[in-house]
Amino acid sequence: MEVLKLLQRRGIRPSKRAGQHFLVVEDVLRRMVEYAELSPQDTVLEIGAGIGNLTTLLAERAGKVLALEKDRRLLPVLRERLSGYDNVELMNVDFLKAELPPFNKVVSNLPFQISSKATFKLLGMKFELAVLTYQREFARRLVASPGSEDYGRLTVAVGMRAEVELMEEVSPACFFPPPKVSSAIVRLRPRPPPLSPKSWETFDGVLRALFQHRRQKVRNALFHSLSKLWPGTSKREASSLLARIPSELLEKRVLDLKPEEIVRLSDFTSP
Repeated sequence: MEVLKLLQRRGIRPSKRAGQHFLVVEDVLRRMVEYAELSPQDTVLEIGAGIGNLTTLLAERAGKVLALEKDRRLLPVLRERLSGYDNVELMNVDFLKAELPPFNKVVSNLPFQISSKATFKLLGMKFELAVLTYQREFARRLVASPGSEDYGRLTVAVGMRAEVELMEEVSPACFFPPPKVSSAIVRLRPRPPPLSPKSWETFDGVLRALFQHRRQKVRNALFHSLSKLWPGTSKREASSLLARIPSELLEKRVLDLKPEEIVRLSDFTSP
C-alpha cells in the first residue's frame, strides 16, 4: 500500500489519540472535490491535510489552498508531496485556535473528535460552501427530521445556520488505518436562519435546556431546567414565565418541535 510505504519511510504511525484516519480511495476524494464545485477563483480551506491525498486534488482545481496540519510529523511528507504546487499555503496550526486568512470554501476530512467544535467554529466564519467528512451517526444527526431518533440539539443548531445535505456514506475500508465506524460526506451551505430569534444567547440556552429532556413535553422540560435558564428564579416565577407561552407549544414533545417553534419558545422567554 502506497500510503503505508510513505509513512513507514518516514517512521510515522497514525496517531489514535489525534484520530488520524487518512482517506485513501481516489474516487471518494475526487467526489469530495466535485461536491465542492471548485473553480480557479476559489480559496479552499482544508482542515487536517494529513499526507496530502486530498490537498493535491484541491490544488489542481482551486486558485489557492490553505492546508492546515497540526501534526508536525506530517509536515515533511506534505512538503514533499506538495512541492510541485505553488498555490498551496501549508500551515502548521490547530484550526480550533488559529486565526486564518480569508477563504470561501472548505473541503476536509475532519478528525471525528473535533467534528462539533470545528463545525460551529466554521459556522461563525464567512464562507460559501463546505464539504466535510463526519462519523456517519454524527452526519445523520445533522440531517435528521423532527420526531426521528437522530433529531436533537445538533440538528437544530446547525440547521438554523446552514443548509445541510448528506452526499454519501463512506466505508471504513476507504481509510488508512480503517476506523471502527462508517463515515459520511456532508455539504453545508451557510444561510440566514428561516426565523431569527430575538436573542441567540437565549435561543441556545433554551435549545440546550429542551434537549436535556428530549422525550418530555416542553412544559416539563423547561420547568426542570429553570435553574439553568433563569438562575435565581423561584418556581412561582418560572410558572409565571411559562404561562406566557401558548399551550400548543407547551404540550408538544421536545422531540417533535420544529426549529421555528423553538425560536418562538426562546422569544417568549427572552428578557
